[in-house]
Order: sequence, then C-alpha cells, then structure tokens
Amino acid sequence: MTRLLFAALLVFSGGLHPRLANPVAAQDKAAKKAAKKGGPMIGHMVYFKLKDASPEARKKLVEACDKYLSSHDGTVFYSAGTIAEDFKREVNDRDWDVALHLVFANKAAHDKYATHPEHLKFIEENKANWEKVRVFDSELAAVKAGKKPAKKAETK
Repeated sequence: MTRLLFAALLVFSGGLHPRLANPVAAQDKAAKKAAKKGGPMIGHMVYFKLKDASPEARKKLVEACDKYLSSHDGTVFYSAGTIAEDFKREVNDRDWDVALHLVFANKAAHDKYATHPEHLKFIEENKANWEKVRVFDSELAAVKAGKKPAKKAETK
C-alpha cells in the first residue's frame, strides 16, 4: 500500500522533489544560496555522552532531536543517530552515544536556532541524562560529493 501511495504521489506531483532526485545538486544550490545570503554554510555537530547509555535512552534522545531540532528555518541538512557499533578502529572516537548533525544556510540561521524556544526546550527536557556534550561548529566550503565516473578505456 505504501508503495502505491508513493507511486501516486510521484505521478501527481510531477516526480521526485529536487532534493530527493539529486541531493548533491540540491546541497550545492543551498551552498550557493547561503553564500549570497551572508556567508558560508555552518556545520553544527553535537556529540552526547549519556549517563544512562542504554539503547532505550539513546533512542529517546534521538527521538527528542527529531521532535525539537529537525525542522528549523535555515536548516540545509539534519540527522541524528546513535554510535555505530561496527566502527572500532584506533582512530574512532567512541566517547559518545548520540550524534546530532545540522548544516545551516549561514551563521544567522545557526544563531537563530541557538536561541529558538524549541532548541531551549530540547535542552531543558534532556540535559539531566547528559554526562558530556561536545559541540563542533565549522564553516563549510562548497559541497562536493561522490566520484567522477572513470573514463572508459579506449579500444582500437
């Protein structure tokens, strides 16, 4: 049934939304738009170490991120998730339980998010279980993703 509804949506809407059809192109457009509107995009990566790091507590925090942090104005990208158990190389920092990844169109969008009531409510409702929070903010350069297709070998 879900597939049928999705197919109908595609037919009646004229196809996939541009971000779904070509996410790299959509991100590149967002980057160019951000540059015109006041500077580079801002990457806001947050890593939460929880006092109670049970699977239930991790899931609860991801759900709170989805509820309060996923749809702020000026957000170009949002994702939240738990630490991947399969990555245990020496270089992997494993001192966290839940990660939040946000990319904002520019610093103004980041600053608006930082003081937004939904963000503040998220903090208030969840901080009791935070052992440590690390925030990494960065200015992002133009979006580039994937590899260019390999050139076909010429045959004679």
